[in-house]
Amino acid sequence: TPVLAQPHAQGEHIRITGQVHDGAGQTVMDALIEISQLDASGQSVTSVLDAEAKGFSGFGRCGTGTLPGNHFEFHTVKPAAAAPGQAPFIDVCVTLRGLLAHVFTRIYFDDEAAANSQDAVLASVPAERRATLIARRESSGAGVAYRFDIHLQASAHGEETVFFNL
Repeated sequence: TPVLAQPHAQGEHIRITGQVHDGAGQTVMDALIEISQLDASGQSVTSVLDAEAKGFSGFGRCGTGTLPGNHFEFHTVKPAAAAPGQAPFIDVCVTLRGLLAHVFTRIYFDDEAAANSQDAVLASVPAERRATLIARRESSGAGVAYRFDIHLQASAHGEETVFFNL
């Protein structure tokens, strides 16, 4: 499910929205996006009972062909950093037809500039490519959302998202 956080989950409730773009800049209608993250206090979910008590699962899945405009959307809470010197982030796995192996990336948040500047993983990415890992905060009548588009290749519509070898 794309809903990771129930109403009683602690923390700032947010939405993560975006699209997956191919090398021609077109939206991909059959991508599967999976995310996993820590909760608002920087802890992992350790069991089904823990998830039920917290109202937070820590894992979500959304297909881009299920929502209008071929976008994905997750309802979650903003994660806390796991440890000092790390920035809050969400792990992302992308799978789609024609992609021989799934790819992994991360979502960092544009309103965490101080933490982002100290994060070792983000610092390992060339400075000119870091922006592809940063979600932009947008406020609307529907609450706080972060926009994070994934570009499988560079095109006139955006730079290729940084993907990690795991």
